[in-house]
Amino acid sequence: MPARSQAHAYPFNDPALPAEKRIDNLLSLMTIDEKVGCLGTRTGVPRLGVPNIGSSEGIHGVVQRDKSQGGYHGSAITTTQFPQPPGMGESWDPDLVREAAGVEGYEARFITQTPKYDRQILMLWGPQADLARDPRWGRSEEVYGEDPFFNGTMVTAFVKGLQGDDPKYWQAASLLKHFLANSNENLRTKSSSNFDQRLFWEYYSVPFRMGFLDGGAKAVMASYNSWNGTPMAINPILKSVVEDQWGVDVLSSDGGAVKLLVTDHKRFPTQKEAVVACLKAGINQFLDTYQDETKAALKDGSITEKEIDELLGRKFQIAIKLGLLDPPATVPFAAIKDSPEPWNTAKDKEVSQKMALESVVLLKNANSFLPLKKDSIKSIAVIGPLADSVHWDWYGGTPPYAITPLRGIKEAVGPSVKVNYAADETAQAAVKAAEASDVAVVVVGNDPTCGPDMPHDWHNTPDGGGTLPCTVPSDGREGRDRQVITLDQEQLVRQVYAVNPKTVVILISSFPFAINWSQENVPAILHMAHSSQDEGAALAKVLFGDYNPGGRLVTTWPKSTDQLPPMMDYNIRDGRTYMYFKGEPLYPFGYGLSYTSFQYSNLKTSSAEIAKDGTVTVSVDVTNTGSMAGDEVVQLYVKHLKSKVERPREELKGFQRVSIQPNEKKTVTIPLEATDLSYWDEKLGRFQVEAEPVSLMVGDSSADIKLDAKLQIR
Repeated sequence: MPARSQAHAYPFNDPALPAEKRIDNLLSLMTIDEKVGCLGTRTGVPRLGVPNIGSSEGIHGVVQRDKSQGGYHGSAITTTQFPQPPGMGESWDPDLVREAAGVEGYEARFITQTPKYDRQILMLWGPQADLARDPRWGRSEEVYGEDPFFNGTMVTAFVKGLQGDDPKYWQAASLLKHFLANSNENLRTKSSSNFDQRLFWEYYSVPFRMGFLDGGAKAVMASYNSWNGTPMAINPILKSVVEDQWGVDVLSSDGGAVKLLVTDHKRFPTQKEAVVACLKAGINQFLDTYQDETKAALKDGSITEKEIDELLGRKFQIAIKLGLLDPPATVPFAAIKDSPEPWNTAKDKEVSQKMALESVVLLKNANSFLPLKKDSIKSIAVIGPLADSVHWDWYGGTPPYAITPLRGIKEAVGPSVKVNYAADETAQAAVKAAEASDVAVVVVGNDPTCGPDMPHDWHNTPDGGGTLPCTVPSDGREGRDRQVITLDQEQLVRQVYAVNPKTVVILISSFPFAINWSQENVPAILHMAHSSQDEGAALAKVLFGDYNPGGRLVTTWPKSTDQLPPMMDYNIRDGRTYMYFKGEPLYPFGYGLSYTSFQYSNLKTSSAEIAKDGTVTVSVDVTNTGSMAGDEVVQLYVKHLKSKVERPREELKGFQRVSIQPNEKKTVTIPLEATDLSYWDEKLGRFQVEAEPVSLMVGDSSADIKLDAKLQIR
């Protein structure tokens, strides 16, 4: 052993050695059974003192549920729970998303390194980098939105937050899901997402590419579906693009995906052949039966130990980044343990509260109906099936507390205002409560678990769904797409409004609803995503004007499914997203109101021209012309004026959320790189920046452009 390594048990424990040499040493000491074992989710080698990386779901909070809720443990561990990813996205605040992910990464370290928990969860499965191309998709609740640049910005922020700020080590590792173009649930185990190379490079892969190249993520999970006929678990792009071009180290199969290559995709006659094909494609983390098959393949020569070593070599790079092979004294994150529980600290609660507040979207506010004035009302009705609950979802954990809308409103108004609560229409309870109150608040939305027993509803059905059908057709979840986007509970809104026109609708939902009647009739509507532990407190602060809402929508909300292409049409140019939507939506992408007003002026670029490899700065002055402090979300869209290929009508290329006091003016600056204006040239197989004029458009939604200017690309 070299002299410098004498203080370490093995050379792989020596941080001074190059990573490749350390990994080579580790692999040389491992038995073949240990190597095969590390191709699962457990990467520990107890005999050699190598800790396990471990894993946990974590798209909006670390998930450590108990078995009754589909968890893997007898007891739950509480962790900070943020709004579902669409809600985090609706903040339009990547810095805050990074903070939230930092909370998650710290809590994962704490649980891993605190002996009383004894759970290794240093690789968090998140963020979800797919795109919400259709509001009927059952897993829309898991992604940030429909725009590739927007989603990629949020994915990058989340990855960086998990990893932490240390220049050498990661706090936690990120595994992106699900590569690629996984946005249908019905028939997902055998369906193919079909589209051309341009859409691959310009739309579907963008958030993944940004998460890897800009965020530094090194792990990804392949999706169940095929792309253009080839199942993703064995698709050649895993090696040629994800591994070779984007430098990803862990390529994971999804749960049961290998078996589906035999049963549903019908690509191989046996599980063994499917496992070998996955190994050859670069899969080095299996969530499926694989060990006996791998050992049999090693025995008959279908796979070699050298190939296994190459697969594990990439995987152990992440163990090194996490500091698991180094002396704990040299790893700053190794000290995170014992006490206090971070989810009970003021720091984590503060981030949760801020995220909840920033995620609230004001959809309608006729005649400045909101905010309500506490000193001018003596009674308030709080009505609806979601009024006294905070719903968990399949990829959410157990919060240390959960403030319902009813509780939040009661605490906000105090004992001087009577609160009349009614859960539903039973015995005319909702109508009676509304009649007896100065104002009515109706809390409606979807059930994110799609029924009372989600952990046990995983059964294939004749119609191709991976779970039992949802009780309500407008609900959706993993394994089941939505049948409609109308809201059954709008009938409750109608009844309340009929007896009390002073009605506020709070829509708590995982995805868009076609609430056309409410938009036409009810004076005020708020939207928030599910599962925030501070849900009720945030909504109450917005209702009574203690906080001015500044959230913005992250998808286009249609008026009807008649405005949408068929579900399996993955060519977004046929009418999907704000970039190609046909007709007038109920609410456009980027939409959201405020209790104050803003004026835009003085749009400028740092240069009238930009080179094909250059950068320009776009600046605009924004003035708060109202009487209340508030947040504006400045959005920069680009339109190509003389492109040789078909382009979207507009594309988001920058945004910034900014807080402005009354009568205050702030200059907002947004950088724009020429490479972000490129298109994928299918003949040349690379991105091309055209010499052309483009229109730079600044506004507060995709449908409300305030100012525009031209920029010439040279």
